[in-house]
Amino acid sequence: MPRAEPDDTNPIIRLKSANMELIIDAVVGDRPQILYWGSRLRIAKPQELKLLSVRQWAYGGPSVDIAPSLSNELGSGVPGPPGFIAHRNGADWAAIFRVSEIKSVTDTSVAIICDDTNTQLRAQYDIALSPHSQVVTSTTSITNLGDAPVIIDWCSAVCLPLEKDLTKLMGFTGRWAMEFQTEEISLFRGSYLRENKSGRTSHDNFPGLIAMTEFTSETSGTAVGVHLGWSGNNRVRADRHSDGRSFVQMGELFFPGEMELAGGQTYTTPVLYAARSDEGLNHLSQQFHAHHGKIVSDGRINRKPRPVHYNTWEAVYFDHSEERLLALAEKAAWIGAERFVLDDGWFGSRRNDMSGLGDWWVSKDVYPNGLKPLVNKVRELGMEFGIWFEPEMVNPDSDLFRAHPDWILEVRSVQQVPFRDQYTLDLTRAEVSQYLYEKITTIVAENNVSYIKWDMNREIHHPASAGRAVIHQQTNAVYALMKRLRDAHPQLEIETCASGGGRADYGVLRYADRIWLSDSNDALDRQQIQRGASYFFPLNILGSHVGPRVCHITRRELSMEFRAATAIFGHMGLELNLFEESDEDLEILRHAVELHKKHRDLIHAGDFVRLDASDYLNTVGVVAGDRQEALISCAKTGGHNMILPGRIRLTGLDENKRYRVRIIWPTTSFSVTSPSIVEAVDLLGDGREFSGEALLVHGFQLPLMYPESCIVLHLAAV
Repeated sequence: MPRAEPDDTNPIIRLKSANMELIIDAVVGDRPQILYWGSRLRIAKPQELKLLSVRQWAYGGPSVDIAPSLSNELGSGVPGPPGFIAHRNGADWAAIFRVSEIKSVTDTSVAIICDDTNTQLRAQYDIALSPHSQVVTSTTSITNLGDAPVIIDWCSAVCLPLEKDLTKLMGFTGRWAMEFQTEEISLFRGSYLRENKSGRTSHDNFPGLIAMTEFTSETSGTAVGVHLGWSGNNRVRADRHSDGRSFVQMGELFFPGEMELAGGQTYTTPVLYAARSDEGLNHLSQQFHAHHGKIVSDGRINRKPRPVHYNTWEAVYFDHSEERLLALAEKAAWIGAERFVLDDGWFGSRRNDMSGLGDWWVSKDVYPNGLKPLVNKVRELGMEFGIWFEPEMVNPDSDLFRAHPDWILEVRSVQQVPFRDQYTLDLTRAEVSQYLYEKITTIVAENNVSYIKWDMNREIHHPASAGRAVIHQQTNAVYALMKRLRDAHPQLEIETCASGGGRADYGVLRYADRIWLSDSNDALDRQQIQRGASYFFPLNILGSHVGPRVCHITRRELSMEFRAATAIFGHMGLELNLFEESDEDLEILRHAVELHKKHRDLIHAGDFVRLDASDYLNTVGVVAGDRQEALISCAKTGGHNMILPGRIRLTGLDENKRYRVRIIWPTTSFSVTSPSIVEAVDLLGDGREFSGEALLVHGFQLPLMYPESCIVLHLAAV
């Protein structure tokens, strides 16, 4: 066998950013594969990497080594689960995609065209490396070049190879009112698989995954994060093949026959977002945060300060009255709210959750003068006005359903699964989307609405229109309706909510500006929920509200200091009956809102960091990009089994700077015993200067605090 040599003429694609490089082997006539993804190469040539990737065949297997590809197609013989499965009535399933053309090549993006003449299918891989965030994005588009229809059963956005030492997986699960719970598992020979068929992103199967080494921490080690930007059904898998190679796949989960392509039609996967860090999980998250702010949201999130919300839900529920809400608006403005959001209960016959959905007109029973008196008062008080909709849903007890019972998603031969006394409207029908657009745009225009809380309070179990599954079309129809409303009302912002955090992903965030992260305002649970969400989402879009003293969901009673400290680190809001709180707690809340506003630019634009978690402490922070300032939150979430809590070493600071360290929350003594470090260095007063190096390598002893308490430290370079 002749000796292989590096060949500088091979068409190897190099996508480069300032610090990262993605190399793809895309020889015309061969199957494309990712050769390298990591820090910028200084000396090594891509052709050397290709040569060093040569593997031999082994006894008991094929007589040639089968290289992986961007889809690991069934026809190729690659061991392990394929990234693409399609057929024509049981035939034409053994696709092998070979490069036929490379186009649209830049330093940061490429489109690779691959054809398979046997199955008459074309795959186009659009891959980009963001120079701003270092995040890689990928989609796969499949075109039917034949005449007979093709059924696609599975199409991953890409088959992303994992390095051998990335042996630990972090997945994200949860439930209603307890979203974004992390779980870790060792990658084993076989398949890690999560599937979501709820018709939304889901509470229990967030389409995100982090692969890391056994020794990766928040501040060191290698990690790869992957997220599918899609608000419908999805599948996430990580596989270690019998040949030792590992891959991550993500894509839509199709119902039987859902994705059928007629001749000439094309299907494109949702976007897969992937980031890589050799500096720990914090750096990984910072890349995702930067990508959202600049690319996913197109920068619109950063065009003005994020207003502090007051939401009426847990104050009044369905018990609306103009007088009561006017009084709440006065109180909310005094506290410091900048946006007043009228939640569920303002429309049609909506006096409870069993009627009225779909009847999107102001209820004359509750608002005989319309919403104008409330809206005008809110505006006079200097606040924006927002309002709640649940556009995709309808109650059987509604004028809309009585007039159009056929406007819902259903399998007519199968009884609907009961869920919150509501059905899902079929937005794939143009007349349904048009009805919703007309009703919503009228309310927005007539009432100077600047913000919509867009809810979705049921899963979709029978997502059929005219007998065929349509979640793919339904999800795109929701996106289209959001976009149409935003185009018609440029001032409009949208919050994505689905029974809390059930629709949180980069797909919907192209059209939405905020995530209602959880229906639970329990600050103790929120500490964990917000930490989990922070792996992919920045603080400035994570809705975090100060709830009632006694949480309506968990019945846990928490102090105002702890509730407020938790909400400060997010897109802050208030969701409680302000007339049921003590005067003392209202003053504390008012001060917390002032504190949030004072440091809002830092919280929402700085680099978010997590310190490694413990059983009893959640420590997170934000560090300014120029390292001149930082805020650190230390939340005592439980008891510790040692006499005293441990030390914490900070991260993200400039070791060469000196910082004045002060505790800015709470404003009164909180230590169980005295003196502690608080008194020793006057942290509640003028504070003390320390070198960045001392805070990074040595840290400080935490004061002894009661569980369910939190301190916030401010560090300013001097």
